[in-house]
Amino acid sequence: MMEPYISELERDIVKEILNIGLARAADSFAVIARDKVLLRVPDIELIEVKDLLLLVAKYEDTHTIIQSDIRGEFNGSTLMLFSDDHIARLSEVCLSMLDVQKGELSVMQESLLLEISNIITGALVTQLANILKADIYGSPPKLPKTHIADSLKDILVQHPLFQPLVFTVVTQFTHNFKRVELPLLLFFDTSTLLKILDIIRAFGNDKNGLL
Repeated sequence: MMEPYISELERDIVKEILNIGLARAADSFAVIARDKVLLRVPDIELIEVKDLLLLVAKYEDTHTIIQSDIRGEFNGSTLMLFSDDHIARLSEVCLSMLDVQKGELSVMQESLLLEISNIITGALVTQLANILKADIYGSPPKLPKTHIADSLKDILVQHPLFQPLVFTVVTQFTHNFKRVELPLLLFFDTSTLLKILDIIRAFGNDKNGLL
């Protein structure tokens, strides 16, 4: 498969599409967070599979990783990365838990993280489907019990020429003037990237026409 070429304008359009989706996700998340939520898309890059696995692996020992897969006409995944501090803050804000102990998650905490991932990924996928006129859906989020590379094998191992397009997103929300940042990785396989570029190019790179 040819290596996809993305112009700067096309990168901007993809970013804007994601920003629209994330804005809807932020509104949904705000209901749980009980405060204003800001999401932004600061970066977009093509990286090698081994670099993606290294990037994710470095978070495994320090973060709880929630995975949601994107299926249908597109193939991809989202990973939300929750540190112990993130989990403690979210538990205080969303579950009214005090003096949260770091370590193994309670059933309520795991359910909360799964629900947050479900809300953000679901809203993002819905907006992508609407804008790109694509038949896609998000699978129920899961907390991988094995190494993340094993849980990503469907998108990695089965696509030997796979070169993921990775978006790094920072989710922010504030509560009582305290800010929490939640890293989010969103990536698609190469064939999905080419489909998205075809849709954009069909509009002649007309950003306003597409959006």
